[in-house]
Amino acid sequence: MKTSFAALAALAVIAAPAFAQDLPQPVKARQGQFNIMALNLGILGGMARGSVDYDADAAQAAADSLVAVSKLSQAAMWADGTDAMSLDGTRAQPAIWENMDDFSAKWAAFGEAATAMASAAGTGKDAIGPNMGALGASCKGCHDTYRAPE
Repeated sequence: MKTSFAALAALAVIAAPAFAQDLPQPVKARQGQFNIMALNLGILGGMARGSVDYDADAAQAAADSLVAVSKLSQAAMWADGTDAMSLDGTRAQPAIWENMDDFSAKWAAFGEAATAMASAAGTGKDAIGPNMGALGASCKGCHDTYRAPE
């Protein structure tokens, strides 16, 4: 189990430059954090669904990684002119910069949901599902308002 997580993480690191394009550093940085979030949410989601065997250490590590990402300072990642209307390769809507207080509150809600997951993830498979709902809701709350569709 731990080997497959390590392999996934290594693949994500190796593949990242192929997707980096010539985007400004703030865009690359925020997309990198979202890739880390997706990897860890996938681990936890797989355990919650039962498609991945529950592993308390792996669940805790994934949840702790989400908390760590939630604590990253976002200021430098959202530079003016890095929205989807200004350049290709991002789905960040201009509304982010028009409503930065609301956007920041939504990021804080993700942090709260990640912290709740970290408190529960290592205690058993049954604790993951309810916390995935809160994490998913925090992601959706931001994506619905601030991320352009594919």
